[in-house]
Amino acid sequence: MHVSDDMIRPELQRFGRIARRAVPYLTPTKIHVINALAGAQRGIGRKSLNYEQHFIDRPDGSQLRLCVYTSLNRPHNVPGILYLHGGGYVMERPETEAFAIQRFINATNAVVVAPDYRLASEAPYPAALNDAYLALKWLQQHGAEYSMRDDQIMVAGASAGGGLTAALTLYNRDHGDVGIAFQVPLYPMLDDRMLTESSQNNDAPVWNTLSNKLAWQMYLANQFSPNEVPIYAAPSRATDFHGLPATCTFIGDVEPFYDETMQYMQKLKDSGVPTFSKVMKGCFHGFDMICPNSAAAQEAVHFLTETLQYATTHFFQKQPE
Repeated sequence: MHVSDDMIRPELQRFGRIARRAVPYLTPTKIHVINALAGAQRGIGRKSLNYEQHFIDRPDGSQLRLCVYTSLNRPHNVPGILYLHGGGYVMERPETEAFAIQRFINATNAVVVAPDYRLASEAPYPAALNDAYLALKWLQQHGAEYSMRDDQIMVAGASAGGGLTAALTLYNRDHGDVGIAFQVPLYPMLDDRMLTESSQNNDAPVWNTLSNKLAWQMYLANQFSPNEVPIYAAPSRATDFHGLPATCTFIGDVEPFYDETMQYMQKLKDSGVPTFSKVMKGCFHGFDMICPNSAAAQEAVHFLTETLQYATTHFFQKQPE
């Protein structure tokens, strides 16, 4: 799917042209540079939020770092949100998306836990999923210390974080014991097969077919034959979507993940899961984070805020005994 400049919203076109020239597609060298820059942000919170770090033990004895964000006024009886950062499973750190986390806190006053999950360059699938579930359990067990109500745990993330959100809720439904009330997989990375029209030969700015292919190769690390990739790695491969939490997303219609996201949302809807989605015409991947002051970003964030506020009054899930 060739994406010409005139297919992109006017207010996003200038940045789109710059992004195409600066990073036409992802390479291992560019991943290393991006991660070096992201690593410099480690431990840096936002002045407008309370910020803490915790380190918890993994089964192998290593430690998972958790970033905990809360509102400055620390209200009571708030949702708990596990937030999973993006970066194609190969880049970034939780602090990279602190401004996106603030959107969730602004909308809900939630306590947000963002794990520094292992990237594919450190350990391929299922390391990130295992870390996400470990962080989810920590939120379940410690959220009350931050005035979290235990019947409103949510999971959210964008891009690879959105894919990991969808994977985690599937895994938790099948193997876990956390009550999840709502999920927000924004423009999620769901399907390693790249069979849809939007995912093939897509040359949109920021994220395209070539970058997507490399990221999936690193995440799966040739561990599986093409027909054996687990649904907890690529949630689009799932066939049963019953029993998953109500779901919200928005997605640009020129980016590689457009078709797979819309198919995922339709499968949820067909399975009786409440869904809330918004298609952003002429928007490329990550437009809301890269161009946060654009009209498109403001429209998307308004939709997200309204949906999150609705979710806090309508969707609850008790924790298992």
